[in-house]
Amino acid sequence: MNIYRTHTCGELRLPNVGETVKLSGWVNKKRDHGSLLFIDLRDHYGITQCVIDSSSDVFREVEKVRHECIVTVEGKVTERTPESVNEANPTGKIEIQIQSFTVLSYVENLPMSISSVSDLSEETRLKYRFLDLRREQIHKNIVLRSRVISALREKMTKRGFLEINTPILTCSSPEGARDFLVPSRLHPGKFYALPQAPQQFKQLLMVAGFDKYFQIAPCFRDEDSRADRSPGEFYQLDFEMSFVTQDDVFNAIEPVIYEIFKEFSDKTVSPYPFRRISYRYAMLRYGSDKPDLRNPLMINEVGDIFEESSFTAFANIVKGGGVVRAIGVVGAEKQPRSFFDKLNDWAKEQDLPGLGYIIFNGEEAKGPIAKFLDENRLRAIRERTLAIWHTNVDEITRLESLCRSSEYNGAVFFICDKKSKAEKVAGLLRQKLGTDLGLCSDGFEFCWITDFPMYELNETTGNIDFSHNPFSMPRGGMEALENEDPLEITAYQYDIVCNGIELSSGAIRNHLPELMIKAFSIAGYDEKTVREKFKGMFQAFQCGAPPHGGCAPGIDRMIMLLTGEPNIREVIAFPLNQQAQDLMMNAPSNVSDKQLRELHIKLDLPPTINLK
Repeated sequence: MNIYRTHTCGELRLPNVGETVKLSGWVNKKRDHGSLLFIDLRDHYGITQCVIDSSSDVFREVEKVRHECIVTVEGKVTERTPESVNEANPTGKIEIQIQSFTVLSYVENLPMSISSVSDLSEETRLKYRFLDLRREQIHKNIVLRSRVISALREKMTKRGFLEINTPILTCSSPEGARDFLVPSRLHPGKFYALPQAPQQFKQLLMVAGFDKYFQIAPCFRDEDSRADRSPGEFYQLDFEMSFVTQDDVFNAIEPVIYEIFKEFSDKTVSPYPFRRISYRYAMLRYGSDKPDLRNPLMINEVGDIFEESSFTAFANIVKGGGVVRAIGVVGAEKQPRSFFDKLNDWAKEQDLPGLGYIIFNGEEAKGPIAKFLDENRLRAIRERTLAIWHTNVDEITRLESLCRSSEYNGAVFFICDKKSKAEKVAGLLRQKLGTDLGLCSDGFEFCWITDFPMYELNETTGNIDFSHNPFSMPRGGMEALENEDPLEITAYQYDIVCNGIELSSGAIRNHLPELMIKAFSIAGYDEKTVREKFKGMFQAFQCGAPPHGGCAPGIDRMIMLLTGEPNIREVIAFPLNQQAQDLMMNAPSNVSDKQLRELHIKLDLPPTINLK
């Protein structure tokens, strides 16, 4: 028999009334009602109310106990009076009449509050994370995380995937972020790298003949923190498949993700097959390769309407190769003037001179741009940006009016600049309008972003770099690499996006050695470098590699979405802070001179660094 408890603090119900039980846990709350003292006892499973009368021999001992002390309570289960029932608590119809009481661990002073974090800094919460994790919400988040990971394992195994662990100590590779390096004691001057992802290993597993692989993979990247990205370490559902096309990969993972979000949330989930959107279309229509499809607003290109117009501010930019992006919002014509003034101020924060707009209401068109445009141009803008709200047409084209254009009421907002900046700011504007006007629906909206550019121009160096995954298969194969403009080549690369958050990147892989050499040569890597840098993979491909592909949905981000938390640190048990520090364990930390000598390392620190 367990000496500390017969039941957990979330277990007892009315059928247990009359039983003598023993519970152990933390003192969650203590309420003194004079002759009666109430203690809410908490453990991992729940909370049970315990009560003691002042006539009890142990009353004084119970009275002295502090919040968060760990105690064992023994007593009889009794039914609460009707007026004291707590329907919000599963154990709220019973209480324990305390007969004996033992303090297992005393608490003198807590360095932070458990009940509220509103006045706590992130530094305090992370320094005392073991206390922070006692809070109900974050405790539930970590429990949910465990359940989701278990469910993912079960669903992948049922679909024929084999769980295989890949190495943590590996070699450095160019995957887009900085590596964490580990010095080798046995090989002076050489370093291991912690894997940014198990990319090469999972591809080698396909070469080795394992048809379907997965793992809950730890990944390490030395990159800056964001609300949806934890610095240092994160986890993903990494998987790879042989003899597959892009559609096969989508068909394999979509049911798994759909079932997880249906099982662990009561919100609506977009059914599979998920919508598929090309990268170029996403940037044009949503201003982002991570579009939030809960927002119904769409971006339109209207630069042709401003060509040769009297509004020279836009006409000259278009003539110089710029673009004009417009967002039409039905109903926005009813907003007060202050709404438009605030948007204009917001545009200036985005380094724009202001935000152009036209308000259409009946036969009237007004706003800072309207007076510069003739009736035909105004009608064209109205049809292209507002008529789409009244039709099922979803393509960039001049819409044929099914009724008089004056019936399309609303406001149209404009961004005019070079393409890259106009895309970005229009995407931010779409997001802001959707949020400020309450247009976004609830639930989870998934989509695939496909056909990413294989290469991009490095604006700093002027060189051509890989834009996504260097191991991807280009559309068109060798013919495309040899004959097309590299910046026009797309790849079998894809991201899965939910509610504006990228969950995963994936690709159909480049499994042909000669094609691999050509692809890397365009990005500035000669054949010798490719053979040396990716020796294992290159040799494997020379021995015969099947067509293969995969994906890796981020587990941290999935849990963040399921819990509705705004920051990813709320769903990770022991996260680093924004400066990639573990304040609780004091990492990174100094090491001794002896350790450095064993590793044959001498420090060459900037003068501002003080190791003391």
